[in-house]
Amino acid sequence: MKKEEVIEAVVLAKKSKGLTWEAISAELGMGTVWVTSACLGMNSMPENVADKVCKILDLPDEAKPALMEFPTKTWDKSVPQDPLVYRLYEIVAVYGDTLKEVIQEKFGDGIMSAIDFSMDVEKEENPKGDRVIVTMNGKFLPYKAW
Repeated sequence: MKKEEVIEAVVLAKKSKGLTWEAISAELGMGTVWVTSACLGMNSMPENVADKVCKILDLPDEAKPALMEFPTKTWDKSVPQDPLVYRLYEIVAVYGDTLKEVIQEKFGDGIMSAIDFSMDVEKEENPKGDRVIVTMNGKFLPYKAW
């Protein structure tokens, strides 16, 4: 199966079984954001995780290699139309330079890794409106001089 076909099969199986990404991740004993990203084709799964995902979602054996395949991380470069995704772009547009300044002031000249990285999404109930808490945790990688 092609990666795109497996992604579609994953989403359809998840929906037909009434599962959430959180439930799938809990059964795997892994982080929800990473599992969701891997199921949507943006990360490669280790073999044991791909096996478990295939079992949980009753995917055919042909799905496993696609789940384990190294991704080509590309995306549409136009501004997204989905309001939630657009707001994330807006946050980076408004606060990206600020985050860069603050991070480099605290750590020095470098970047935050998206490889040695984790991310969590939590819900905080609030009488003024529930809050979305996104925590990104990446290793700092200093630029080197040579």
